[in-house]
Parts: sequence; structure tokens; C-alpha cells
Amino acid sequence: MNAFSLSLRMLRRDLRAGELGLLLIALVIAVTSLTSVGFFTDRVAQALTREANQLLGGDLVVVSDHPLNPVFRDEAGRRGLKSVVSSTFTSMASFGEGAQLAGVKVVEGGHPLRGAIRIAPGLNQPDAPAKGIPAPGELWLDERLASALGARPGDMIGLGASRLRMAAVLSFESDRGANFFSLLPRLVMNAADLPATSLIQPGSRVFYRLHVAGEIADVAGFEAWAKPKLQRGETLENVDNARPEVRSTLDRTERFLRFAAMLAVVLAAVAVGLATRRFVDRHLDGCAVMRCVGASQSQLLRLFLGEFALLGLAAGVVGCVLGFGVQFVLNGLLGELVGFPLPAPGWWPVAHGLAVSLLLLMGFALPPLIRLGRVSTLRVLRREWDGLAAREGLAWAVGALVLAGLLVGIARDWLLGLWVVGGFALAFTVYGLVGWLVLGALGRVRAVASSGWRYGLASLRRRPVASLVQVLALGMGLTALLLLTLVRGDLLDNWKQATPADAPNRFVINIQPDQLDPLRKFFKDEGRPAPNLQPMIRGRLVAVNGRPVSADDYTDDRAKRLVDRDFNLSFDTRLPSGNSVVAGQWHGDSKTPAFSVEQGLAQTLGLAMGDLLTFEIAGNRSEARVTSLRKLDWDSMRVNFFVVAGPGMLESFPASYITSFYLPATQMDFANRMVAAFPNFTVIDVAAVIGQIQGMVEQLIAAVQFVFGFAVVAGVIVLFGALQATHDEREKEMAILRTLGARNAQLRSALLAEFAVLGLVAGVLAGVGATAIGWALAHFVFKLPYAPSVLPLLVGAVAGCAVVVLAGWFGTRHLLSQPPLASLRALS
Repeated sequence: MNAFSLSLRMLRRDLRAGELGLLLIALVIAVTSLTSVGFFTDRVAQALTREANQLLGGDLVVVSDHPLNPVFRDEAGRRGLKSVVSSTFTSMASFGEGAQLAGVKVVEGGHPLRGAIRIAPGLNQPDAPAKGIPAPGELWLDERLASALGARPGDMIGLGASRLRMAAVLSFESDRGANFFSLLPRLVMNAADLPATSLIQPGSRVFYRLHVAGEIADVAGFEAWAKPKLQRGETLENVDNARPEVRSTLDRTERFLRFAAMLAVVLAAVAVGLATRRFVDRHLDGCAVMRCVGASQSQLLRLFLGEFALLGLAAGVVGCVLGFGVQFVLNGLLGELVGFPLPAPGWWPVAHGLAVSLLLLMGFALPPLIRLGRVSTLRVLRREWDGLAAREGLAWAVGALVLAGLLVGIARDWLLGLWVVGGFALAFTVYGLVGWLVLGALGRVRAVASSGWRYGLASLRRRPVASLVQVLALGMGLTALLLLTLVRGDLLDNWKQATPADAPNRFVINIQPDQLDPLRKFFKDEGRPAPNLQPMIRGRLVAVNGRPVSADDYTDDRAKRLVDRDFNLSFDTRLPSGNSVVAGQWHGDSKTPAFSVEQGLAQTLGLAMGDLLTFEIAGNRSEARVTSLRKLDWDSMRVNFFVVAGPGMLESFPASYITSFYLPATQMDFANRMVAAFPNFTVIDVAAVIGQIQGMVEQLIAAVQFVFGFAVVAGVIVLFGALQATHDEREKEMAILRTLGARNAQLRSALLAEFAVLGLVAGVLAGVGATAIGWALAHFVFKLPYAPSVLPLLVGAVAGCAVVVLAGWFGTRHLLSQPPLASLRALS
């Protein structure tokens, strides 16, 4: 019989005997979680590549946060390229007594150059490709906006100072994107109608896009010409970076999903290591017999390697099939976030899943399997083998290196991979050190314990390496379970409670200077407190300490975005409510030029007290030194500014005003009356916008929790595997003790003591670890004022002790009723 056939027979035999069941389940869980994410992200990547031109609305787009320089369009025409300009901003749309914040898209004839717009003659009616753009005097509302306003085709919609007729229901835009603007209800209008609306005022945030399309060579030539001529606030989008906000959102989603898959893989790796260790220990005697009948070390090694390779392939295939089905669930959960149909996935995730299955298995199984190949024929006569335990550390070290490489590869992000590897390495080190110290201290406890408890504690002391492995495995499994339950709930509760119940929930922008007194009178006539109106001036940071700054000067992505856009500046003599000075002194009514900077912005941009900042505002420059750093209470939902100037610095620049106020749900008509009185105002319902963003986040959370479910299953497998790891040794010890006259009550106490100590130590470690991780996430990632709770520690200790005792007891209680001779014969 050849080696392959014999390996296959051995695999079937061990599977029927239950020797490899735990190992197979752990591998399938790891591969399923990984390939489900891989299939989904592969479909997204294919769609972004395939739909790139449609996502852009052309072959190349020049994007600007200020009116585009005409030279770009002139050059495109000179090169024979088609071009259209679109612009986007937010404003209030009204109908009857209702008003709704909407994303406004202004288009020219010929838009889009690539892709399509689909419209329907009414709500819930079949759509069809649009023939052109809205005619002058008309606009298209999407279904959400039409439903919110109660409007139908033919109705007149108020937009700024104009009233335009709703001509159709907008059902699809290929270049809609996935950002804050796309979250809002949407309308499309003709560029010819924009001036009459009077919506573009000083301080208005508008994004302009020049879409170009044509022959590949002509587009490439235009791109090469345009790149060196781009100014601050201008970027190029092409098929390689099509809709960067879409890619950014989906990349963030992919990182979350991959992190969840990585956690499942880590826990599965621990389960594989535990199961393989037990498998090796149970097959040492059989290998010794095979050596006695002529099998060489290399033959034995080939047989077991073949068996495990077949097992890895089988687990990989099953995991890939399950992952393919699971990715349809992810598509359902994240379909709206993606925003466009996805093609069928490719075969790369299958190859990845099979490779991970084999590498994970071999990384943790190969070193112990080498032990099987090196077993001596003397083991038939003598049960011990020198050097067997000494190689255990090497086995785990090799497995850990393989696992680290797998995690970095799965992350597809060196930073994320190294953080995860480093975090788990630190957790294993701390858990191992504390576990070793606790096990070492058990000798002192035995002196005051009853006989049964002494036997249990002595059992842990006799197997220090095995006991430490059990503590590590149980601790990691319980840490994952606590993170997915208690700590996650605490973080969400802190987030929800961070904003006061009466915090402002309406922001009003685009208030012009000549409207300040009429607005105050409007509030007074409505019986409401006078609004706190604050000036807002758009300015761009161009120099620090006289040195020009650009996005290229920074490596942090947030710093690049901040430097490359306009800041909303303000001026005030009073320290804004909710602000506190953490460095320097508030400028007050001092006439000396001064800037007060938010401390988070200062950290991001590397600004310090005394730095000279230069801002460019409407073509002019204003500069002053940083005289104070402020801490802001962002959760208060008040109007806040990154930079506040001293008096006399910005008053001469064109400004608009902004305010915020709290509006109870029973007084919704107030906002509608204000929009009717001041059509150019943009009233942002923060509660509604946050609700829309939370809706997107909840989709992401649902998908991540779904993938985290695999980690939960893997954690349960780890708990079971940790308890099974020393089952055979425990059975043999109990048989010997019963043969020597130990009573069942003593043995029962010994078992319960052993399981209770294991569960208590692992549970306490898990509670501390989960709390520490939760604090780190809140502090460094979510920026929440998270106060660690003792609940995870208490629940970890109680649950760890209870779960391990119950699971261990149900797994070993049959040994008390089994004759000692039967146990000894089964293990001989």
C-alpha cells in the first residue's frame, strides 16, 4: 500500500474515532470567516475596477472646493475631449409646510459623460434611463426626498429664492459616491437655474467637478498637463482612484471585517495547537509499535504529514464552500453601503483559504508531528521519553511565527497586522507570566486545603506546562467572549450617553450679516431664546512660522486632509461655551493679533504655543501667533471652531454666520417656518443626519458582528480544547488514585478544585485583559470618555470558574463510575 492510501486510511480512522474532530472544526471556522470576507472584498474590488468610469461620470475628473479655473476646460476642449461641470452642496428644499435638508447636484447638458441616470414618472413606478438632464425650471427628486416632503411630479419645490417644478423621481446615479453628501436625500437641477436660487453665498461649501472623456491617449495627455497646474484644494480623480470616498469607506469596512476574521483565526490557531498536542500524545505508543515492525522515522513522518495535509485540504474546501455562502449574507448587510451591483467573486479567495488552512495546520502541527517521527522503539517497554517535553516550546514558537505571518498577510495592512500581532503577543506574555506565578504559588495554598483540594492543586503543579497552556487558551477564549459582549456594550453605552439629552440638534448655516437682526426678531416672535450667532470665515492655512505648508509635508492622512482644505475660522472676545484653555491664555479683548487653536488640531498638525500661523482668506492673508490651546466638548453639539481669532483680525473679511439650538420633536414646524422666512438658510437636522450615519454604521456593525460570530464559536472551541488537552493524563491519574484507595468524594473535590482554579485564573486574566483592550479602544480609537468597569472582571472570574467547572465536570464525571482497571487498560 502506498503512502497516500495509508494516510487516507489513517485520516478516515482518526475522524471516525473523534481524534481530529476538534481540529477539523477549528480549521473550518477559520477558513469560513476568512474566505467570506475575501469573497466579498474581491467582488467589491472587481466592481470598483469595472465601474470606475461610471463612478466618475467620465474618464477623468478635476475636483475643487472653489470655482474651477477656466483654463482646465479650455485645455480639455483644445485636446478634443468632451467636458461637463457639475457642482454639489447642501441646502433646504421645501414643499407646502414642510422642509428637508437635501444634497443638491447641479449639472450641465451632457452629464454624465460615462454611466447613467435613471428616473421614474412617479414613486414606486418602473424607471428608465434619463434622456438628458432636467429642463430649465425643473428638477428631479429622489424617492427619499419626495417621500419626506410628500411631493409628486408636477409639484412646485422651493429651493432658495426659486420655485422649480418636480418633473420626475430620481432612482439611480452612477456617480453618486458614498460620503456625507450622498447620505442625504437628493435632488438634481439644471445649472441654468442656479443663479436665481441665490444659494451660493460667502462661506458656502460647494464642490465643483470638471468631468472629461475621450480617447485614452488624449485623456492621459490632459492628465499629465493638469497635474502640475493643480492648486490647493484641487485634485484629480481617475480610474485608478475612482471615487476615493467610496474606496475609503469600503477600505475601512474591509479592515473591520479582516480584524474580525483575524480574531477567529487566532483563536482557531490556539484550538489547533491544543488538539494537535493531544493527538500527538495519544499516538506516541502506536508510532513506537510501528517502529518495532520496521517503519522508519521518515516513513512515519510522511504518513502523518500526508494525513494532516489531507485534513487541511478537506477543511479548506469545506470552509471555502461555507465562506462562499456567507459572503451573500455580507452582501445583504452591506449592499446599501456599496451602492452598486457586485460581480461574481474570483477564485483568489479559494486559493487563499486553502493556503491558510494548510499553513495554519502545518504551522501548529508540524513540530509535534516531528516528535512522532522521532519516537523510540523503547517506548513500547518504557512509557517516558527524554526530550519530549523540552521540544514543546519550539513547537509553539514555530506555530507562533507562522501565525504572525498569516495575520500580517490577512490584514493586507502592515500597521494593522503588526498591531494585532503585537497585541496578542503582549496578551500571551502577560497571561503566561501571571499564570506561571499563580501556579507557582499554589504550593503554599495546599498546606491549608482539604485532602481533595490538595490532590487537585497538586495535579496542576505536576503538569506546569500543560496547566499554563490551559490557562493561556482559556484566558484568550474568555477575553474574546467578554470583548464581544460586556465591553462592546459598555463602549456603545458611553457613546450614547456622551451627548446630553437637551444638546442642540439643529444647526443653521449660510446666515448673511444683513439677516442677523431679522433672525433675532424671528426667534423673539416665536417665543424662543435669542440664538448665539457666531461669524464663520473660510480660510486656508498656507504657512507656519513663515514656511509654506502643503499636504506633502505630513504623513498622517487626517493632517493631509486638514491642510488641503479650507478651515472654518471665527473671532470672539469671549471663551466659547464648552471650551477650556489647556495651554497659554485666552486673548479676550486684547488688540494684539492672536489665534486660539483646538488642542487636537495642534497635535495633528504639529503646532505649538507661539507658532506663527498664516491663513489666506479671499485672496488676502492674515497671520498671528498661537496664544492658547483649547479643549472642546465636541459631544455638547454646540458650534465649535478649530481656530478662533482675536478681535480686529477677521472682521473685514466676508463672513457668514452659524448657530445651533435644541428643537423638541413636538415643535418641528418652527424649522419649516424659519426656512420659509429665510429661504437661503440651510438647517441641518443633526439628529436626522446622525441617524442616517448611524444607519450606515449599524450596517457595518451587523456585518462585523456576523463575522465576529465565528470568533465566538472559535472561542468556545478553544475552551473545550483546553479542557480536553489533559483529559487522558487526568483519567490515568484518577485510575491510579482509585486503585490506591481514594474515595469518589476526594476525587470529586480534586477535579472541582483543579477546574475551579483554572477557570478563576483564566477568568480574572480575561476580565483584566478585556477591560484594558476596551479602554485602549475607547481612548485611542473611539475618543470616548470610557471609565473601565469592574463588571468584566467580576463576570470573567465568575463565568470562567463556572464554565470551566461545569464543562470539565461533565467531561470527566464518567471517570468516577468507570472501573480503574478499564481506564488503565484503555490508556495502556
